[in-house]
Amino acid sequence: MKRLAFCLIFFVVIAAGCTTARAPRYYFLTAAPVSPQANASRLPVTILVGRLSAPRILRDDRVVYGMTDVEMGVDEYHRWTEPPTEMIEQLLVEHLRRSGQYKSVQRISSTARGDYLLRGHLTSLNERDDPAGIKARFNVQLELFDQKAGTVVWTDSYSHDEPVEKKSVSAVVEALQKNVNTGIAQLTGSLAQYFASLPAK
Repeated sequence: MKRLAFCLIFFVVIAAGCTTARAPRYYFLTAAPVSPQANASRLPVTILVGRLSAPRILRDDRVVYGMTDVEMGVDEYHRWTEPPTEMIEQLLVEHLRRSGQYKSVQRISSTARGDYLLRGHLTSLNERDDPAGIKARFNVQLELFDQKAGTVVWTDSYSHDEPVEKKSVSAVVEALQKNVNTGIAQLTGSLAQYFASLPAK
């Protein structure tokens, strides 16, 4: 009897070891093409893109979904290639660089020096279940800090729920991609308008 019990336990352990684990899938967002404005003069300013603050759930690499206004969850098997805050920071850098409007744009580091620090807070980058259909929610606030003056000189925000065409994670990511690129284009355009409003030196 003991031998039979041992054999059964051994079989269960071996069977569990042979079970194929579900491999996670990874997703990433890319910057939209940006065409430099014709005849636009490059501003003699250096912008540092700082780290975005965010709720803890958005500093993780797992894809986030919202079930209600007060309840959220994460998907263990669908992940970002890097945390959402870092993705948005890099997309801001790429968009500002490709615009060709600034002398230099770089991410903040211990050795980086700049005239302005662009920083902010990422509130949402997630799927949102809605009675009208699934949405891809992106919500971010940005501010520009003048390093020399020691004050915030510009602020703006973007918030939008982009409809998702079908119920799949890849469709949610595609909708987030569209939403994020639209938001970043809107915010960087607003930033350019701020600099254009400054008196010429």
